[in-house]
Amino acid sequence: MDILRVRPINEGIPKVNNNTTKETQISFKEIVNNEINKLNNKQIQADELIQDFIQGDANSLEDLHTVMIATEEARIALELAVQVRNKIVEAYKEINNMQL
Repeated sequence: MDILRVRPINEGIPKVNNNTTKETQISFKEIVNNEINKLNNKQIQADELIQDFIQGDANSLEDLHTVMIATEEARIALELAVQVRNKIVEAYKEINNMQL
């Protein structure tokens, strides 16, 4: 009989040292900006691959697969960003509606 090991929720999450300097702390704004930049880069890369494929720079069927994968990754990343934004807005509204 195997015993299931329950892992702590915070396992795998880097520990934050309260004595860290300002230089090593990353703000929520910076995290959001970095992720939006990554999303934008995915969109740009997918657009460039589509343009190359349309212009005939991509010749093989393998390149079509690369284009399709890049566009799906960009679409899914955008969908995720929209859902995260919706959850943040929902949480903000809920906090604003709290009775003090």
